[in-house]
Amino acid sequence: MGRIVVIGAGLGALAAAARLAVAGHTVTVYERTSTYGGAVGRFERDGFAFDTGPGLLHLPAVYRDLFVKTGKKPLEECVGLSQVDPAARHVFADGTRVDLPNASRAGTVAALDAALGAGAGERWGDFLVRAREAWDRTRRPLLEEPQPADPRTLAREPYPALKAGLLRRATRTLAQVGERELRDPRLTALLAAYAEAYGFPAASAPASAAVLPYMEQTFGSWYVAGGMRALADAVYERCRERRVEFVFDAPVDEVVTEGGRAVGVRLESGERVAADHVVAGAPLPALYREQVVPWERADEWPAFQGHGTSRLTVLLALRGAREEGAVHRTVVHGGGRRPTATVLRPDDPALRPDDDHESVTVSALVDPAPGQDRAELAGWLVEAAGRAVPGLAERLLWQEVRTPEDVREATGAPEVPGPALADGGGGWLPAANLSPVPGLYFVGGWSHPGGGLAHAGMSGALVAGLIVEGAEFRGSR
Repeated sequence: MGRIVVIGAGLGALAAAARLAVAGHTVTVYERTSTYGGAVGRFERDGFAFDTGPGLLHLPAVYRDLFVKTGKKPLEECVGLSQVDPAARHVFADGTRVDLPNASRAGTVAALDAALGAGAGERWGDFLVRAREAWDRTRRPLLEEPQPADPRTLAREPYPALKAGLLRRATRTLAQVGERELRDPRLTALLAAYAEAYGFPAASAPASAAVLPYMEQTFGSWYVAGGMRALADAVYERCRERRVEFVFDAPVDEVVTEGGRAVGVRLESGERVAADHVVAGAPLPALYREQVVPWERADEWPAFQGHGTSRLTVLLALRGAREEGAVHRTVVHGGGRRPTATVLRPDDPALRPDDDHESVTVSALVDPAPGQDRAELAGWLVEAAGRAVPGLAERLLWQEVRTPEDVREATGAPEVPGPALADGGGGWLPAANLSPVPGLYFVGGWSHPGGGLAHAGMSGALVAGLIVEGAEFRGSR
């Protein structure tokens, strides 16, 4: 068995570390900050607690598999999991509201018909049928297998566009799907919100992003008791149980290569650490642009083609109890120049000082460039939260704004990576787990199969499989 160095302690890196330790490898994780979890962070003040990264979990089976494969206690004995129902309340720009049930296509169709008018639900249901076809075509190569050596097989659009007469109309973006097939600005906004939740503007996201609403509405949305940070705690403890060693406050300066192969890392302190394999969970291209591919050629490699989106988040500490009938997630559609805002109100005693207070998180997709007026955007987010939380202005004790600069501090890059998507000539694919340098592997949201909690966990499984079974590994079946 070998010595393995893991760079970074995000969820994907932790998932790989636990699996590799179970396989008998000696695993050491070097993390540049003082804690683990990467984007899955926590902010605490005055008895209030907030997730600063993802607030909900999709495809919990990914972490169930991790816990089954790495120890005796299953996931549900380590964290409390519950389905969020309704999955979301949508508040559209014209004031229309609709509550969508969790993982119920029939319920969703009925709710949309009731709120938006007869036929709206049927159009959405027909769209989901086409989205399922795209899911079936891409699920295994995009989620369950290492990225193919020739990613051009994923460069074609898998979404089956509607026919116009005897021919199919070219539908290249998700926004075109909404305009041509849903034919209602509120349904179009609903579709766009699913992509924006992963950092993809609908106007530029490929039509294959239709798999995102299909995935959520089919497999459901889940909440982890204590907040998503509790999931990071559980995965970290599983790593410790498997004797994974952690070294915090230890930035890695470079991957050391000899004879064209990765043989270890050099820390910022100057210390060199030898390894048989190096697993890199740090964001790309910051660490590897000069070692994996020359910077002047960076635009030729999908790993360096970021889509330039991040998140602005406002944490709200409120006085007063959460009202009866409040929903966990409300999506407030802005319209015009105002972004869509997601308001999370978990009914969780672990996140508030007592039952006479409430913690609320509201976030939106933003440009990571520092030139935007953050104060204006934060003001809109608080206004949007007021459309989801009765009497918010009178209840507000204080607020904390988390900018893309805070995202950079936590993760190493201000952008928030989204999941891998087909089409676009391969431009929506992240770095392959198997790097061009032998002995060096990529894991986490910046690598295949991309960003999101479930996808990060999948990347850990893929990297562990490639190291344990070799480059011929094709995923679990």
